[in-house]
Amino acid sequence: MIEAQHAEIEVLRAAQEASAEVIRRLELRLAEVERRLAADSSNSGTPTSKEGIAAGGQRKARQRSERERSKDRKRGGQPGHQGKGLKRDPDPDDRETAEPPAECRSCHAPLDGVAPAEPRWAQVIDVAILRKVTEVLLPGLACGGCGAVTHATPPPGFHAGSVAYGPVLNAAAVLLSCYGNVPAERSAQLIGMLTGEGVSAGWVDKAVARMSGRLRAGGFDEAMAAALAAQDVLAADETPVNVLDKAPPPAPADDAGEADPEEQDGKKATSGAPHVLVITTPDARLRLLLALASRRKAAVGGAIPAGFTGHLMTDGYAGYQHLLSRIAGIQQCCQHVIRRCRAVAGLGPGGLQSWAEDIIAVLRRAHRAVEDARARSDTSLNPKLLSDLRERYDKAVTHGIIHNRLRDWASGNHPGYALGCWLRDYKEQVFLFTRDFAVDWTNNVSERGAKAAKRHQAVSGYWHSLATLARWCRIRSYLDSAAAHGATALDAIRNALTGKPWLPPAARRQLTPIPGTPVNGHVPGAVQGCQSGFLGRSLGQANNGFPGR
Repeated sequence: MIEAQHAEIEVLRAAQEASAEVIRRLELRLAEVERRLAADSSNSGTPTSKEGIAAGGQRKARQRSERERSKDRKRGGQPGHQGKGLKRDPDPDDRETAEPPAECRSCHAPLDGVAPAEPRWAQVIDVAILRKVTEVLLPGLACGGCGAVTHATPPPGFHAGSVAYGPVLNAAAVLLSCYGNVPAERSAQLIGMLTGEGVSAGWVDKAVARMSGRLRAGGFDEAMAAALAAQDVLAADETPVNVLDKAPPPAPADDAGEADPEEQDGKKATSGAPHVLVITTPDARLRLLLALASRRKAAVGGAIPAGFTGHLMTDGYAGYQHLLSRIAGIQQCCQHVIRRCRAVAGLGPGGLQSWAEDIIAVLRRAHRAVEDARARSDTSLNPKLLSDLRERYDKAVTHGIIHNRLRDWASGNHPGYALGCWLRDYKEQVFLFTRDFAVDWTNNVSERGAKAAKRHQAVSGYWHSLATLARWCRIRSYLDSAAAHGATALDAIRNALTGKPWLPPAARRQLTPIPGTPVNGHVPGAVQGCQSGFLGRSLGQANNGFPGR
């Protein structure tokens, strides 16, 4: 009897332990679900367009509360800011005189025969759309020897014996398709509605292809690569895109397990999926968009100009780290770090993860110190201030690692431990902006460039092939960079179609890394400790001629 009771007790104890383990695992899964539901653009890679109404309002309220405004700073445009208001043209094309008033606006008395007063004026700026057909005669001369007739060569944009559309209509097709993100069918409809010229969707697509071909033949790709290679600082970012006809190459063995820093609600972009890579200067005057068949490190690293030896600002993607053998250093985007610190700080329990908020405070204080030093025309930070900030950073990181090392998570290491390990391993890349003032503390400039691809995809849905994606990237790079240098879109497109595209100006000096020394305080291939990557790995997964006829 007693032995039977002991056996029953053991069975019940085992069942209780199994139930407790199930409850523990369910609590961990619930914590992960709650973390994902709480993710927004301020603490994850979730774009603002996918935020709920409540999340967007909370984010804006938090940004207003965190924004620091000088007491003597007034709202609105600041002194020296160039507004966008209309100005009176002193030499209008047409002058008209309106009928004089018939009665007084105050007492309504008739105004016949009264003395005239100082007139007022009103202007309207408009554009006249005028259809213009130009025909060029091509004289022919018969050879006195053989009798062959030779005709004059038609000017650029004209084709002997055929009718073609001119540069303005071609510019409209290119701008609507590549800048306005309008599909070819709707672009043709809009051109017809605005100009009365019934172009076809096929012609719109050919106009875009022709523009891309003229840019390639005119040396735009090589000129952009050379100009970017000679810069002291570049920023790079990549974004996945939808391509219907794609044949991604097989993943090389050494690329397996690369981390994706841009987790969005637990979903990660496949490294073999097509991406658009954005390479830009910090002032966005040069912006190059490239179509990649995959985001593996060989593809991403190979797209960075081979001659570039300066500093590169990135978002933490591990695929850039192998470039440290040939560039001066990498600046990790502090805004990405802050977002992930916010995500960890909200996990709890209680205030245990407050160390992540300390990291945010340190980075913001360092940014303010750099801005103040720039305002004073200083070239470096106060050594004691920088030492204190780095010490606070180290203390917070150590706290995060120690208190999260053995903490359970639904899958793999706790996000706090993953983040702490990454901040420890990439400390020098996080603090680069405090040592070199030419480097910004965020990678926002390249992220803004990536929005063009996201916006086009949101409107059009996809690209048909990698070839159409590549030509869209080339044309968008050309229009963005030319506009940043003061060239109008119509002039830039007209010049490209005539074989004389706008090309970037001559480059500046280059930085050269010192051979045989650690680069950017980080020895390539020697990251120790937790290879969390998160930036290594995501927080929740931290374990293992004019145209045509």
